[in-house]
Amino acid sequence: MAYLLDTHAFLWFVSGDSQLPTTVKNKIKDIHQPCFLSVASLWEITIKK
Repeated sequence: MAYLLDTHAFLWFVSGDSQLPTTVKNKIKDIHQPCFLSVASLWEITIKK
């Protein structure tokens, strides 16, 4: 199954935030599970910066 990461989930993952559950971290780290990030998430990060 492929996953589309929410902006918060992506930011929590890359920053190592403890708010992201371990089960989700493990799914993102699993190289056999495709994970995608929407272009809209990049836009959202940019406008909020």
